[in-house]
Amino acid sequence: MLACAVSGLVADARTLIERARTEAAHHWFVYNEKMTIEDVTKAVSNLALAFGDDDMESGAMSRPFGVALLFAGVDERGPQLYHMDPSGTYIRYEAKAIGSGSEGAQQALQEIYHKNMTLHEGCKHALSILKQVMEEKLDSTNVEKSVNMQLSN
Repeated sequence: MLACAVSGLVADARTLIERARTEAAHHWFVYNEKMTIEDVTKAVSNLALAFGDDDMESGAMSRPFGVALLFAGVDERGPQLYHMDPSGTYIRYEAKAIGSGSEGAQQALQEIYHKNMTLHEGCKHALSILKQVMEEKLDSTNVEKSVNMQLSN
């Protein structure tokens, strides 16, 4: 399972997410295994990094992508979270905020987050931080919550 949060130009996000889907499906059909969260992020990063390449035959892009992405999921390495900035650079995080209120949210995450946090605590703190940094009142039209967890057999 892989989830992606976006901040920036939605059309650019759709292009990059479509690349992630295509790469993951291709990997599944060729190798009969799921891609790791990092490998999906790397595939999308490669497309973002292709901006400015001199190879005109591959359909060079006229501008860089204007979107930051958070890829979150669970793979054989456990829970993973990667942030990719508009340049295509990606970094793994334990907790990360993106978007217009990300500075305040990131500071709050650094103060609150700990590795042994429960799912309930994490959801509670995430909504609390959103409430602090968002200009609008939190409701079902501007906030969606999704829980991505690995179930034991």
